[in-house]
Amino acid sequence: MSGTSLDGLDIAYCEFRQQNQTWQFAVLQAVTVAYPENWVEQLKKLHLASAYDYACMHQQMGSYFGQITKKFIAEHHLQPDFIASHGHTIFHQPQRRLTTQIANGAEIAAQTGLPVVCDFRTTDVALGGQGAPLVPIGDELLFADFDFCLNLGGIANISTKKNGKRIAFDICPVNLLLNRLANLLGKEYDKNGESAAKGSVANAAEVLQQLNDLPFYAEPAPKSLGREWFEQSICPVVDSYLQKFGSISSPSPAVVCDVLAACCQHIALQISQVILNLVNELPKEKQQHPIQLLATGGGAFNVFLIKLLQNYLPKVEVIVPEATIVNYKEALIFAFLGILRWQQQPNCLQAVTGANRDNCGGCIYWA
Repeated sequence: MSGTSLDGLDIAYCEFRQQNQTWQFAVLQAVTVAYPENWVEQLKKLHLASAYDYACMHQQMGSYFGQITKKFIAEHHLQPDFIASHGHTIFHQPQRRLTTQIANGAEIAAQTGLPVVCDFRTTDVALGGQGAPLVPIGDELLFADFDFCLNLGGIANISTKKNGKRIAFDICPVNLLLNRLANLLGKEYDKNGESAAKGSVANAAEVLQQLNDLPFYAEPAPKSLGREWFEQSICPVVDSYLQKFGSISSPSPAVVCDVLAACCQHIALQISQVILNLVNELPKEKQQHPIQLLATGGGAFNVFLIKLLQNYLPKVEVIVPEATIVNYKEALIFAFLGILRWQQQPNCLQAVTGANRDNCGGCIYWA
């Protein structure tokens, strides 16, 4: 799995068993491998590059994924049945029936000698769906004990049951936004939200207001977000504010902390509003019972953000699980999507994406 926050390649070796129509799982080994430094900048800008550069990166990334995975398999003496690879999203514009994830599956198969399941999103988009989020089928079959599953990755998405059907959609940017600001402080990310905690939301109140007023938040689900929307809608608001206090590239640390505080407030507000609306639609008897929200993804380690979220949701228990699940839940679920594709079962839900039917997405490359 490679997410929009660009923190590296997540590799998880997973085991699945199905008994009495119930799935059990285990993450037996897992690691995150940071990308070469020059790749991070290339990947951030690849949607603006030439077709030739795009094609080259698609091949190079597939080769790299294959080499790293082969090394991981050898080091841990593993015997996987196949590899499921999400790849790295470069374009995601479902309104144009366009979504692309790079990291050539044929290269991964060639390097490892194993079958590879990849390209999970395009079938759903071709069927008129958003192609995202794809994790809800895993929430439905692996994490059904929780009322809500919240992923705090580069982008936040929520998954829950409504009227007997699984629904899910993207909510707002998280680490795409927070990491971009942390980089201005010379940090890879804002550890525990410590810099945001130092800032003043009141000082950057106009940033909070402008972000909350973005039209996307008033749109009905199903809906999804990509880097393109983030750069077109979020970045100008933040950059315009930073520019008032000097350079966008090297602003005052105090100002950056204020913006981080405002952005964390924005994220917590948008997520909590969505969850409160969904809770209000639950049957009255269900609302009387404890409501549990599972929070995973890198943003779940942001103590400041989780506290804000819990403050906005006093009647919802926000649960951050063990680190392995926080870090590798998406990789785990894409392994599960690979299982469903392997068995030719639906792995993408119409009720989630808005496609014209449930579908079984993924291409298979044989070594």
